[in-house]
Amino acid sequence: MVVIVLTNCPAGLRGFLTRWLLEISAGVFIGSPSARIRDVLWNEVRQYAGQGRALLAHTTNNEQGFTFQTHDHAWHPIDHEGLTLIHRPTPTPPSEPSPTAATPSGWSRAAKRRHFGGKRY
Repeated sequence: MVVIVLTNCPAGLRGFLTRWLLEISAGVFIGSPSARIRDVLWNEVRQYAGQGRALLAHTTNNEQGFTFQTHDHAWHPIDHEGLTLIHRPTPTPPSEPSPTAATPSGWSRAAKRRHFGGKRY
């Protein structure tokens, strides 16, 4: 069994994958091609994904019964004592704006409308 999930990828790539796999939802493809075809499909996905992200999960003979690969994804598979886990990067806390940060001067458009009437400025 093979599952490929595409995010923000070209429509042509989705069309290419429908030759071999069934698209059960937007960007989610499943099927059971041979290992050779699976590898060819994954190479094509990595080559033509453009700015998009891709995830491949397929069955294999290990403790978990499956394995997965990612392409241009913030989450990366790591090996932890024989198990493949997803490493999610810790989010960076937003920096607090300095009190001297540049703020727009004058009245906002909404404040002008409230104060001076319904005219557009």
